Amino acid sequence: MPKMKTKSSAKKRFRVRPGGTVKRGQAFKRHILTKKTTKNKRQLRGAVNVHETNMGHMAQMLPFAGL
Repeated sequence: MPKMKTKSSAKKRFRVRPGGTVKRGQAFKRHILTKKTTKNKRQLRGAVNVHETNMGHMAQMLPFAGL
């Protein structure tokens, strides 16, 4: 059997919180910010949790995270 490996892109983008939820950054906040409204940019601040419907994919990408 080959070794299980963590996806390198996933370990750079996600952090597992102690409660078992996964923290992720918000998208659409990197560039072309002049045409986005101030309200939109303000609501994209901070980190959010990965939705529970995507946790199966997270468990596959991060096999050693204990998800």
